[in-house]
Amino acid sequence: MTQETSNTQREKVTCPETIKLPFMLDFCPLEEGKFTEISQFFQNLKQGKLTTTKCTKCGKLRWPPRILCPDCYSNDFEWVDLGTEGELYAFTEVRIGAPLGMVQDAPFCVGLVKVGNLTVSSRIDNAKFDQLHIGDKLKLKIVELPDGRVFFRFAKP
Repeated sequence: MTQETSNTQREKVTCPETIKLPFMLDFCPLEEGKFTEISQFFQNLKQGKLTTTKCTKCGKLRWPPRILCPDCYSNDFEWVDLGTEGELYAFTEVRIGAPLGMVQDAPFCVGLVKVGNLTVSSRIDNAKFDQLHIGDKLKLKIVELPDGRVFFRFAKP
């Protein structure tokens, strides 16, 4: 519909009820080696292994995986397997304000998981908020995203 107002034309448009957005607003396949120097992290996840980097110069284990050591500034790292078990250190429930790509899953739990000497943030599956307790034993869960990428979560066994 077009209407004229003092020599200017205006057209009324309608907005669609829903707009399809890319999964998690990630426009690049960041798991590939040409986009990131930690692509090995994602390759390891595809093999069912949660890994991180350890600086070969000063020996510090880092989470998340790094390409430069913030202590000694070395870029010499080795990949270390963190295992598949963790212990719940802290947690909360996301009811509103979930990130894009997870809104339909709310409510869900997220938490800090002790994995060896590291603390890893993760979504917690297979449990509702009132079923979780500090100290709960958790297992690594590899998640295949709808666009073919992988990521990890922890879950109550």
